[in-house]
Amino acid sequence: MRVLILGAGAVGSLLGALLQEGGNSVVLVGRADHVAAVNAQGLRVAGARARVVRLEATADIPPGAEADVVIVTTKTFGLAAAATALARALSPRPTLLLQNGLGILPAARNALAAGGWPDPAPYLVRGVNSIPATWTGPGEVRETGLGEILLPVPSEAGPAAGAARLFRMLLDGARVPVEAVPEFEREVWRKALLNAAVNPVTAVRGVTNGELLNEPARTEALQLLGEALAVARAAGFGFTSEEVTRDLERIVRATAANRSSMLQDIDRGRPTEIDAISGEILREAERRGLELPATRAIVAEVTARASRAASRPQPS
Repeated sequence: MRVLILGAGAVGSLLGALLQEGGNSVVLVGRADHVAAVNAQGLRVAGARARVVRLEATADIPPGAEADVVIVTTKTFGLAAAATALARALSPRPTLLLQNGLGILPAARNALAAGGWPDPAPYLVRGVNSIPATWTGPGEVRETGLGEILLPVPSEAGPAAGAARLFRMLLDGARVPVEAVPEFEREVWRKALLNAAVNPVTAVRGVTNGELLNEPARTEALQLLGEALAVARAAGFGFTSEEVTRDLERIVRATAANRSSMLQDIDRGRPTEIDAISGEILREAERRGLELPATRAIVAEVTARASRAASRPQPS
């Protein structure tokens, strides 16, 4: 199958490598320095199974690209621009969204419609990704642990049922860990809870995920998790504290060597997804009359750190 991966940073590039190795024809769309390195010497994948994967890369969506499916792995703050560009470049086709945060499907539908897709709904599938990857430089990513991609079961995917089946077949065929789950919106919230606990603490402390097993980072993460959990419950998702605490410890252990995407963004002087994750949880809390002091404080701290990092000279 011909696969276009739009926004190929760490996660998108690793996923592209796995799909290429699974017998598909993959084109990565990413930053110019990354694209140049991949085209010159292949994508270097570091980790327990180090290898070089040869695949095509480009800085822009190729005009008239021959893609059967599209996977969008941009950061959440870049989703609208990426979706608009996609709609202007290609006719409608199955598109998988792997962004963090809440409200992803409506944002993508609106942007695709604005770009010219008359009815995006039958083509759009939201996925929940927990496959960890770390960016180590242009042309190189590192596999840093275990994870999977969750998709909605077709019976709950509405007009996109066919696209949901297609993406499960594509990922499963390439041996990418994938599962179709019922009550998919609950899984979206579960990922948001975990992101709201893991990403800000690792970003502020500058540590890998595994450090959240130790104090004081563990207590800080659990405090953020508890505040986000109160919002999820108010929104109608009946998670228990024991359930999400187990989830947090499981994810942190499975991805112990990973530097969270938020920490990687600060390292590289780039914008973070703090607003799409913790900021969206804060807005939901405000709508429901809830106060989240720890979340509000860490959003301010991550925002300030990201601003300082962006002002530092970056390597060329």
